[in-house]
Amino acid sequence: MLRLVNRLSLTVAAASAVLFLPLKGMAEPVTVDLIIQNARVVDVAQGTVTADRSVAIRDGVIVDVISDSEQPQRYDAGRMLHVGGSYVMPGLWDNHIHCGGAGLEEENADLLPLFVLNGVTAVRDAAGDLAQTVLQWRDDSPREVSPRIFTSGPKIEGIAPVWKGVIETGSEADVDAALDRLQALNVDFVKITDNTLKPELFLYAVSQAKALGMKTSGHIPMELTVLQAAEAGLSTIEHLNYLMKAGSREEAQISADYIAGKLTYAEAMARYAETFDEEVALRTYRRLAQLGVMASPTQHGSSLIARLDSADHSNDRELAYVGPGIVATYDWRVERSKQATPEMVRARHFVEEVTLKTLPLLRQAGVRVLAGTDAGYLNSYNYPGFSLHDELALYVANGLTPREALEASIINGPALMGLSANYGAVEAGKVADLLVLEANPLDDIGATRQIEAVVQGGRVHDQEALQQLDAAIRAKVAEAKASNP
Repeated sequence: MLRLVNRLSLTVAAASAVLFLPLKGMAEPVTVDLIIQNARVVDVAQGTVTADRSVAIRDGVIVDVISDSEQPQRYDAGRMLHVGGSYVMPGLWDNHIHCGGAGLEEENADLLPLFVLNGVTAVRDAAGDLAQTVLQWRDDSPREVSPRIFTSGPKIEGIAPVWKGVIETGSEADVDAALDRLQALNVDFVKITDNTLKPELFLYAVSQAKALGMKTSGHIPMELTVLQAAEAGLSTIEHLNYLMKAGSREEAQISADYIAGKLTYAEAMARYAETFDEEVALRTYRRLAQLGVMASPTQHGSSLIARLDSADHSNDRELAYVGPGIVATYDWRVERSKQATPEMVRARHFVEEVTLKTLPLLRQAGVRVLAGTDAGYLNSYNYPGFSLHDELALYVANGLTPREALEASIINGPALMGLSANYGAVEAGKVADLLVLEANPLDDIGATRQIEAVVQGGRVHDQEALQQLDAAIRAKVAEAKASNP
């Protein structure tokens, strides 16, 4: 059980440290802000655990990771976090979330501490209709407790799309202007979607963004194959259903039939699933790996939607953490699901089952998986913070190892953002965004839910602080629901 104590208080650890005080003439211990002591440090990249380690932190950055026996000679601190052999690993990254809903800015802001409560110390916002607000949050968080935010700003779309808050483009000049605007906003990546965007402009936007050194992600137009988008320079493929589509023996023909109006979208997806071929998929995925394209499955959210016809979410405990305005945005998917015929439901379940088969194939082909949830407004019962644990568990249930699932979150997320030097490991020079866990997540991915403490940039949220945060979030949501029954 971890304990946060003052360095001056007399503890067994402090008393034993007297044995290791430097002799006269030796250098005095270096003062740091925080020392995490008696930790089992989890190395996700190597899949190993090293016991009896002390982690020294100063100015929000890890200064050193040394043995407990060396620590008293080398470092002193105003605060010591004795974790009693618990596991210390980097904080989780949710690499695909959405903030949105005009008028719901406050409720979206209230979700930020919910990520931290769940050990998620960084998020990648993949566009909504609150782009300018999210950019402001990124640079100056509206809450004392918040994950680090990376965001696309407004996404690039076609003319008169369904989505709100986008940059509408109908020509190459429009795309150029959009990219200029996004560069001026200093966005972290570019999101490009296909609601009304012409396929040739999609490819142009991807290639021009790449030429400008900007990362890109998006929804690929049906007129294009997945490989066409990847060859143009797409950085990440969002949503696993695109990877399933890419494994179809008849991808191009089915897409052409859909564009010609011979198939509905649901029928086209069922046809992709029916013609899915592992050898075709592996060939495509190997090319994606060569191109360095990452795949963000967001499959927990997709599986939730696929099962809305039969699942009862009315008693979900997580509803107590989400404001009523955002919960109300869930209704549109729920109502749409109710319109499905039994045949449509069976087809949807079949598509989901085939789509999940792509996960081990991606691993086999060497494609880097990027853990993200699609959590946020509109996406029914996909609860921010909580859902990342479900996403990781789904990866393991469908063929990845716990180590690979963790890698998808905490190593591949920073890699996409070009920040591998700063995040992804418990080692000197990395930002001190850390989790303290009761159990080894390399043995059981469910251990990521067993959080004893969250350290953000060296700031400690211990068990008591997390419990207070939990209660405060629930109390505010309960008050909002009482005011808006």
